[in-house]
Amino acid sequence: MKSIEELRRLREEVRQMTKLREGSPEIKIIVGMGTCGIAAGARETLNTFVQEVAEQSIEGVSVTQSGCVGLCDREPIVEVQHGAERTIYARVTPERARRIVTEHIKGGRTIAEWITRN
Repeated sequence: MKSIEELRRLREEVRQMTKLREGSPEIKIIVGMGTCGIAAGARETLNTFVQEVAEQSIEGVSVTQSGCVGLCDREPIVEVQHGAERTIYARVTPERARRIVTEHIKGGRTIAEWITRN
């Protein structure tokens, strides 16, 4: 059985995670969650983005999902939107997601070797 303090801490964690999926942020991270994306590991990738943004207390970022983007052979696909700038990354594993948060979201540098072209 959980203590009241543990339940409060859990409630706050859930609120923070929910906050990442709402609002009108400066930066959006959109993970393709069509059937092919999920089969390729997109659920774990999405969860990693949510965890990293929350753990690093990065403000102005939301993590959301979309349906199929039509690039099945490059799944999991992740789009990072920062204003009018859109960057689409291919084959984003949880490890790559951590690096995208550190280098692109926090550092402002895209990772050219993972960018996909339509």
